[in-house]
Amino acid sequence: MDNQAEVREFLTSRRSKITPEQAGLPSGPRRRVPGLRRSEVAALAQVSVEYYAKLERGNLAGVSPAVLEAVARALRLDDAERAHLMNLAQAADGSDAITRPRRRRTKDQWKPHRSLQWTLDAITAGPAFVRNGRMDLLAANQLARAFYADVYANPHNQANLARFQFLDPASRRFYPDWDLAADVAVAILRTEAGRNPHDKDLHDLVGELSTRSDAFRTRWGAHNVRHHGTGTKRFHHEAVGDLTLAYEGLEMAAEPGLTLTIYTAEPGTASEESLRLLASWAATAQTHAPAPHSSD
Repeated sequence: MDNQAEVREFLTSRRSKITPEQAGLPSGPRRRVPGLRRSEVAALAQVSVEYYAKLERGNLAGVSPAVLEAVARALRLDDAERAHLMNLAQAADGSDAITRPRRRRTKDQWKPHRSLQWTLDAITAGPAFVRNGRMDLLAANQLARAFYADVYANPHNQANLARFQFLDPASRRFYPDWDLAADVAVAILRTEAGRNPHDKDLHDLVGELSTRSDAFRTRWGAHNVRHHGTGTKRFHHEAVGDLTLAYEGLEMAAEPGLTLTIYTAEPGTASEESLRLLASWAATAQTHAPAPHSSD
């Protein structure tokens, strides 16, 4: 991806989201654009207007960490946005491969080692799976394969959660909060683009989704990023109905760039019982047992 364009659009989009009041500045009359002016960001970051304008044109090569931190504070970047800015600066310096060694294998080249699959299979109370930053499902336990049955059932999804989100009509049922899930998916991909700017598979995926989905293209242009480590999501599974699940995403030290995610239900809830029902279905699926149906 064009690093200068990425930097320019990211900084511009962050500046437009900060009001003068949020920055502790007088709003003043006759503002032509939302957010802060370049001169105001420069003053908050304690750099010259000319220097900040150079940064916003996309020229981050050689910029010191202290200046980047000052810009991050001026723009009130959260942790994910700050990390994204640092990733873009490292890419501008050509140092990303040195500072963050990553295994840039394609999905077809990566296979889970036996102990990882054993670990996944040992988790029986909730869906557990491994994905990369492109949102490819790389390995899963039995319950996760049942949970994501719609994703695996359609070969056009290629076991990719982003393709499922934006190109498969089944995602509208599976994600009751579809817009929120779509925002998260794009933010994950945008974050990965900053970490791994030379990933051809990611470029191809973004190009495909941008061409085929207006919803994706609009969100991609917003340049939002996020850390996706913990939280709660709602789902509607065709077999067992509504589920509210907590998730934990764990970065894998042995496999840089991969995340192990586990979904669990609050004990004693209807969602916990639905997961048990789904697990029972998954355990008997190989005998072609009919799927259970929810009562709703």
